[in-house]
Amino acid sequence: MEQATKQALQIFATKARMGVLDGVYHAKAGHPGGSLSICDVLSYLYNVRMHVEPKDPKMPDRDRLVLSKGHAAPALYAALALKGFFPVEDLKTLRKSDSYLQGHPNMDKVPGVDMSTGSLGQGISAAVGMALGAKLDKADYHVYAILGDGELQEGQVWEAAMFAGNHGLSNLTAIIDNNNLQIDGTMDEVNAPYPIAEKFQAFNWNTVEIDGHDFDALESAFAAADACKDKPTAIVMKTVKGKGVSFMENAVGWHGSAPNTEQYEQAMAQLNAALAELEA
Repeated sequence: MEQATKQALQIFATKARMGVLDGVYHAKAGHPGGSLSICDVLSYLYNVRMHVEPKDPKMPDRDRLVLSKGHAAPALYAALALKGFFPVEDLKTLRKSDSYLQGHPNMDKVPGVDMSTGSLGQGISAAVGMALGAKLDKADYHVYAILGDGELQEGQVWEAAMFAGNHGLSNLTAIIDNNNLQIDGTMDEVNAPYPIAEKFQAFNWNTVEIDGHDFDALESAFAAADACKDKPTAIVMKTVKGKGVSFMENAVGWHGSAPNTEQYEQAMAQLNAALAELEA
């Protein structure tokens, strides 16, 4: 990947992290940790990979993204706003009673959201249905689904994986946000789904394991997904929960907690410094 492209993606991801913090801080609620860990892959998807049009969010031939880990909506909203689907300023209305940006994505109210999600495990099933529909219609759009590693504890995920593998849905890519933390602790402390890649392989999936914060690795992984013509692909991303904010990184308490004013200002100062360095 060219350095200029990588730098632009890093800038977008940093701004998305700032959008996440703006949302959860003003809402006094939300899920910053798992939102911050997917900002890099969202930057890559919306700026390099996906065919979407902010002025026509429902265009029939668009690529689809299903945020199966729906509680990470602040990150999706930030990416959509930065792409021009709606005003960036609206991120500060997150979870307000009169806002269209609620705690989980709503496809009926939020431009650019392709599936309403929230109950873990259901989003990947919807993505499988979309991919099957595209195959039946001989449409060439691709379907992407982002899942949390804790979400893999849901049995419905594996029913969907079985179906997708059996039907060779090569137009489906599942992206696993493997930050190794969930609301109650580490994966091992709760109910570890490891080894993740091998489980998907057992259901007839192509798999790639990468550093989810490395844009060169992301590009290689999605290229590998494109090259696989007979199976769906699972990209297992090793990530850092709370990525980009030092005191949030790898700290389970930030799964579902909003920063207070002092913490918000500290976090935004770190991200502003990172942005200034990238834009220098």
